[in-house]
Parts: sequence; C-alpha cells; structure tokens
Amino acid sequence: MTANSSDETHDTVLGGSITLIQPRHGYRFSIEAILLGRFAGARKRERVLELGAGCGVVSIMIAALCRAREVVALEIQPALAEMIVRNAEINGLESVRAVCADLRQKKIAGVESASFDLIVANPPYRAAASGRENPEHGRRLARGENVGTLADFVAVARRYARRGGRVAFVFTARRSAELISAMRSNQLEPKRIRLVHPRIAMPASVMLIEARLGGGIEVTVEPPLILYERQGVYTAEARALLSSP
Repeated sequence: MTANSSDETHDTVLGGSITLIQPRHGYRFSIEAILLGRFAGARKRERVLELGAGCGVVSIMIAALCRAREVVALEIQPALAEMIVRNAEINGLESVRAVCADLRQKKIAGVESASFDLIVANPPYRAAASGRENPEHGRRLARGENVGTLADFVAVARRYARRGGRVAFVFTARRSAELISAMRSNQLEPKRIRLVHPRIAMPASVMLIEARLGGGIEVTVEPPLILYERQGVYTAEARALLSSP
C-alpha cells in the first residue's frame, strides 16, 4: 500500500545520507530519536529490537550506520509500520523488519524472548492522565502512555534482551529517577548515562541511558551534551551528531 503523497513528507537526516517518509500531520520524529540512534552504539552483526518505532528513524539509522545483522522495528500503528517497510526499501536496508503489534502482548509472532543483543526505545514522555490530551490520534498514542507506560516499555525490554544484552532509552530528564528505578527493578543495571541540555546554563531536558541485563553496579556518567550555543545555532558537537553521515 502506498499512502497519498499529500498525507506524508520525504525528509532527510544525517546530511542527506538517510531519507525518511513520515506523516505530514501525525506523529513525526524529533531530535531525541536521532540522538538515541547515535547513542545506542549498536555493533555489527547484532540483533536489535526497537520498541514503539514510529516511522522507523532509529531502526533505519542503526541499520545504516552500524550494519546490525537484523533490526526489528515494533510499532502498534499499521500506517507507521507500513512506513517502516517503505523507509527500509528507500534506503536499501534489507536487515530492517517491521512488526505491527502491541508491545504489551505476551507473545508476538517473529519476536522471540531473550534473543536480542540491543533493545532501543523512545518511550512516551507524558505520564498517563497528566495534562491535556493531544487531539491528533497518532500523536496522542506516541506521546502519551495510552498504549504503553514507561513500566511497560522497561518490562518488555527486559523480556526480549538476552542475558548480558543492552537496553538504550532516550527519555525526559524530569522522570529520570522513575526510569532508573524501573530498570533496576527489572535487573537492567545502568551502565552509561548522558544528559542533554538545550543550553549550557539550562537544566537537562533529556536523558540518554544504556543499561545491561544482569550487569554490575557501576555506571559511567558521560559529559553533558549541549545542543545550542545560542538561539537557533547548534554547538559543534550537536551539529556533528545531527548532520554527519
């Protein structure tokens, strides 16, 4: 199925090296997804699972940059799952496979428990029943905990990670304590943390975190990532992460 071109856009990331179709009016990926794709650090020949993949930007980045053996993009919205398939085709990435399913299902065809080297996710930042609901259905599903809470995302990551496997999330810094607590409750021990600040004098807005299933109790807090030197001007590091192929 091919969507009406008026309902979607074709965009590029990483200096034009990756092209992505995404909804014109529905949920569109943000800078956090690109930062996660960079931070996750997938290795060649690994099996990777993305939870709540949207149009597949993180999965596509990992497949293109890291040459993972297989990248499974799990997405509940059929239209977005279909876009993942098309985005993989556009970028010539046979290793990416889209699965349309609710991540909370106990068993999902083609997604085996304890079989992935790396799980990545950009969970909804907005807690259930907090604030005004987004009137657009796709954005409401992606940005709120209507079809999966933070606890669900962490528990599912635990289910599908192999022993010693890694889990990488990008999440709002406001709920970082909640995320770390949920991870540790699921035997996912934080190993790397990086905080993202809009400007050098501003509080962190986003946390990037990598945990290991069954890992030891030691964590590396990496230098902060500052996004902007001033209004509308990226720092050199942010520009390299967002623009370099």
